Amino acid sequence: MQVDLIETFLDLMETRSFNRTAERLNVTQSTVSHRVKALEAQFSRKLFTRNKGGTVPTAAGLRFLDYAKALQNQWHEATRAVASAGALERSMRLGIQHDLAEALAGRWVAAIRRELPTTEIYMEADYSGQMNRDLAAGELDLAILYTPHYLPDLHYERIGELHYVLVSTEASEMAGVRPDTYIRASYSPAFDRAHRLALPHLSVASLAAGQNMAIAGFLRALGGAAYVTRATAERLSHDGIAAIVDDAPVIPQAIYAATSLRTRHAHQHRKIIGAMEGLLVAA
Repeated sequence: MQVDLIETFLDLMETRSFNRTAERLNVTQSTVSHRVKALEAQFSRKLFTRNKGGTVPTAAGLRFLDYAKALQNQWHEATRAVASAGALERSMRLGIQHDLAEALAGRWVAAIRRELPTTEIYMEADYSGQMNRDLAAGELDLAILYTPHYLPDLHYERIGELHYVLVSTEASEMAGVRPDTYIRASYSPAFDRAHRLALPHLSVASLAAGQNMAIAGFLRALGGAAYVTRATAERLSHDGIAAIVDDAPVIPQAIYAATSLRTRHAHQHRKIIGAMEGLLVAA
């Protein structure tokens, strides 16, 4: 398989620009053109047309898109499987939302090790958008994330939720929370919507962040009020940094497991998702 042809085609479908694809793949524009022509020669069909408005896929190019994604995924899976062949029988590349990694990554890996002792594990913490893209490209086998994109080749299932609570270094009741020292958390689009509905007067702030660890650091350094995970809230309270604002609404965040449609029923995928479900129930 000439995977470079497939990857060039897929990147060009995204950028709609030979120049941009050349920059992203770190090759020359002539190399991009050569790869596209080589792929078109195999099909005896034009895959793109170029005009003043840019690069536009033809009907043949649009039809090939889903097959190209599947070929890329299979190639990445095969490459990892062969490269990691050894004493361990299987390998899994896992993604996990930043805030979940902070609290649960270690226990999740421990649970997976108990269930699948002969599986090699690679794990990275990231944001939902990037993990969705990595799943679609075959760079990840499974991800635990906040925001599904419902891409055609991916399967999502809700497996639990995490609760964010309001803490403050200045007040223990909502009446004492000051908008001028409020730090706005932006963990996901769903969280943002719930926050706007519950606390519209705090929807605009001079400082905002999308990671629990960063917001906890801001509270320690600057003071103020912000939403953090319940575990972080309890830690800040225990350390005497901030108090939980008891009458503030708790904002839940849904958690999803994402896999490819082809592997959604696979034994090891079900074991890994089940391990996370167990941790979320106990949290």
